[in-house]
Amino acid sequence: MTKDIKEPRLLQALIPITVLIILLTFNVRFFGDDTLSGANQIALVLSAAVAGLIAIRLGHNWKSIRATIVKSIGSAMPSILILFLIGSLAGTWMISGVVPMLIYYGLKILNPTIFLVASVIICAIVALATGSSWSTVATIGIALLGIGSTLGFNSGLVAGAIISGAYFGDKMSPLSDTTNLAPAMAGTDLFTHIRYMIITTGPSILITMIIFLIIGFTANPESNATNIESVMAAIEGKFNVSPILLIVPAFLIFIIIKKVPPLPALLAGTLAGAVFAIILQPDVVREVANTDGNYVKQSYISVMRTMFGSVSVSTDNAAVNELLSTRGMAGMLNTIWLIITAMIFGGVMESAGMLLKITHYIMKVVHNAGSLVAATVGTCLFFNTTASDQYLAIVVPGRMFSKIYRNMGYKPELLSRTLEDSGTVTSVLIPWNTCGATQSGVLGVSTFAYAPYCFFNIISPFMSIFMAAFNIKIRRLKDENENGHAHSEDERRDI
Repeated sequence: MTKDIKEPRLLQALIPITVLIILLTFNVRFFGDDTLSGANQIALVLSAAVAGLIAIRLGHNWKSIRATIVKSIGSAMPSILILFLIGSLAGTWMISGVVPMLIYYGLKILNPTIFLVASVIICAIVALATGSSWSTVATIGIALLGIGSTLGFNSGLVAGAIISGAYFGDKMSPLSDTTNLAPAMAGTDLFTHIRYMIITTGPSILITMIIFLIIGFTANPESNATNIESVMAAIEGKFNVSPILLIVPAFLIFIIIKKVPPLPALLAGTLAGAVFAIILQPDVVREVANTDGNYVKQSYISVMRTMFGSVSVSTDNAAVNELLSTRGMAGMLNTIWLIITAMIFGGVMESAGMLLKITHYIMKVVHNAGSLVAATVGTCLFFNTTASDQYLAIVVPGRMFSKIYRNMGYKPELLSRTLEDSGTVTSVLIPWNTCGATQSGVLGVSTFAYAPYCFFNIISPFMSIFMAAFNIKIRRLKDENENGHAHSEDERRDI
């Protein structure tokens, strides 16, 4: 006899989230910056266990819960594989001299006054060209973080500038997966979506750049010319610093623009770094290998060690030594552990219908464009926090709200823009979200340290709500087009 499955009450749906919030609060208090080493992962597992007990009490069986968990983890596998390759890429780009070279020339070009706003612009351009905030942060972002540290800036502040620029570029790029996903969920086309995003994204990035420019003019980073010169001298004394090394990042950007999928593109970038290391940095290769034998053996050991494990290159400058250390694939394991446990929690909450129950109550406050957009933003934030994945934070609210927007007379691009203004950009602000965990792991800066400085990511959802609340450029289905007539339903499908 099949057991009847009951629908969760709102209080039941909120219990696991409340438990998670309490445990995460304890973790921050007792573990400080070390929460990602296991404390947050266990908090997610314990919260998932609480959700599982409630789900079983509601009539769900363990097999169905487990199936949803496995499906949830499976959805995160592309991100996990990308993380592994990012770890390897960071390693080979370090020993090849690519990252040291970018730091070296960056110190020559960038001064403290314009550094932060320049970091936003540089990351925005790279992410716009590649369509990937993750690749941007893992490559040019790491170099900029090293430059910023040398110039004396707080690492959280620099990371905030890097992430702000990278997520702007990713959000506005037609090559980005989320930029394609949002209009698909809402029911509009890609370029209508991108053009409409300019209304909220343009002011958000402009305000962000003004804030970083003001910080640059008013900040007094603890650096001096002697310190910068010593860092440059240490890099130049250890590596063959040459513009030829620009071929490696240029190659990666080129193949990403050519729409090579992320996994083979990152692997190609990793191997390109390895080749250039063997050719241009023989002394570094021998140091990392730390073994006797011919150069072929040393090259193999050095490249393999850099791709899978922790490696550091020693100089006579302690600050440079810290910059020239990487953790390879193994360094990503804590982040991957966090992602898996987050998917477990999200899977249990989804299987029991708890996520949908909470969002159902959110819809009761919707009356106009402002409240509708605010409800969408809140739902995306909710899914980023509970389901721990930006794709779910776009897909589920997109499916939930598409008919509601249409029934209330709003064009689908209003929904797609709101999904991006909230689901895409806020994911990186949450430590246990796949994006927050990834960027924190790649940059080596805790989410709590950089989140207050991710001005673009913080401003974007508020800008979306502001524009809707004041009815600024809100498109309605009955609005007249340029030729003076309203689109029919068939015409709207063809646009």
